[in-house]
Amino acid sequence: MADFCLVMGQINPVVGDVAGNVKKIIAVAEQARDELNADLVVFPELTLTGYPPEDLLLRPGLIKRVEKGLKKLKKKINGVAVLVGHTSGIAGEELYNAASLIADGECLGTYYKHHLPNYSVFDEKRYFVEGRESCVVDYKGIKFGITICEDIWFTEPVSQAADAGAEIILNLNASPFQQGKWQLREAEVRQRVLETGLPIVYVNQVGGQDELVFDGCSFALDIKGEKVVRAPAWQTSLHPIKLSHDADNSLILQGEMAEKETEIAMVYHALVIGLRDYVDKNHFPSVVIGLSGGIDSALTLALAVDALGAERVKTVMMPSKYTAQMSLDDAEEMALGLSVGHSVIEIDGLFEQFLDSLSEQFAGKPVDTAEENIQARVRGVLLMAISNKTGAMVLSTGNKSEMAVGYSTLYGDMAGGFSPLKDVYKTLVYQLSEYRNTVSAIIPRRIITRPPSAELAHDQCDQDSLPPYDMLDLLLERYIAEDWCFEELLEAGGDAEMLARVVKMVDRNEYKRRQAAPGIRITNRAFGRDRRYPITSSYAMNSIID
Repeated sequence: MADFCLVMGQINPVVGDVAGNVKKIIAVAEQARDELNADLVVFPELTLTGYPPEDLLLRPGLIKRVEKGLKKLKKKINGVAVLVGHTSGIAGEELYNAASLIADGECLGTYYKHHLPNYSVFDEKRYFVEGRESCVVDYKGIKFGITICEDIWFTEPVSQAADAGAEIILNLNASPFQQGKWQLREAEVRQRVLETGLPIVYVNQVGGQDELVFDGCSFALDIKGEKVVRAPAWQTSLHPIKLSHDADNSLILQGEMAEKETEIAMVYHALVIGLRDYVDKNHFPSVVIGLSGGIDSALTLALAVDALGAERVKTVMMPSKYTAQMSLDDAEEMALGLSVGHSVIEIDGLFEQFLDSLSEQFAGKPVDTAEENIQARVRGVLLMAISNKTGAMVLSTGNKSEMAVGYSTLYGDMAGGFSPLKDVYKTLVYQLSEYRNTVSAIIPRRIITRPPSAELAHDQCDQDSLPPYDMLDLLLERYIAEDWCFEELLEAGGDAEMLARVVKMVDRNEYKRRQAAPGIRITNRAFGRDRRYPITSSYAMNSIID
């Protein structure tokens, strides 16, 4: 057999844009055929619809478009085969998550996904029914076994394909990024190789879709479970693999290994790609950021410029009498250093007008967070007005630690269309800022080293009302991601009063999080799709049994 060229088509589909995705498949297949002499191009899961289509899958119109798209692929693709993911069946009744190998105007075989994930961010059992049969396609002398995403985490689908005569397993994926996940993927795929003795090609999509971001990192393992091919992270790419038989008639896989990024670089690029695709796929011309001189807005600005370019980013500093001069100076220094449009709008006059209007309602009551929140809401109104007038989307700058304990103002600093740092703990904000400065020093050093403050009152500091962030983030990780209860937190050590206060803050601010802008998921338990808690609940403290 002559060498067979299989190409991993690591693409960035757009959810719902079946026509656009079909055009992209055709263009990529033709490029792979003409430039790489490809025999087969393997694309990600649900290539035609993009992933995840969510309740679009309940619309019969989408399924009809997919059927038309498959017909067009059969007609238009020549001289190369494609393996594409798509829906198959009837919406709301018997619908499958499928993959078909198309060549020479025909569908040579269709596989229906066996294992439908229904945890974390996945709801596939809401839409699909499970397949049962294996699918092995003999194409140009090689028997390809087809599986889809979650199937690779279980023994049965791959073993079933092996029993049906497969020589190699092709696995189509839409596997979202989270910290450390690439290691889990490779370990699980390696286990399937060791169980069957078959090489496996794992093709993942790339790009952002609402809160999810996909890293690519497609790869191939040989019959010994050794990684022999790796596609780059965060890039659309055509990554060829040469297949040939050895003397024992086993398949040999050869290709290039893209450089692997560090974990902190992976997280930073996840935020950049997620932000870029949210802005671009929703057709926003630009973004505007309330730049405070603090580290959260500084990191958000760095991400925005890296994602969109300086010409599509504007910043607004909105100082009050509580704003330190260093905040004004540092914000201006960073904005000028990145060549973004920067303006300053004083809010003291607006703030005083609010207080005058509320003087009767506030009479006899001490100054408290109500006055602080008015300042944040004045800023939110100004940013949203700029957004309405210019079309620029407001980026919210809050982080996960603040979102967890409600250290944010509803309709104030929470205002915005997207929140890049929504799943980034404060301690990680510092690490990402340090990382970005190793690439090029764009965040002024004083922003990183000064104590964080909302600057809504004189001499205010975050740590006046919160535990130190390294301590707080550890507690939050245990309570939010690992589901520790109050009793377990107490047993692990710590001040009971402080622990109780943090737990209560997390639980009572669920109503705020329900109204927060979407943001990029980078952990295994993000607010939103991952963590669906009741707003009205007395679980945390009131239900403890003595």
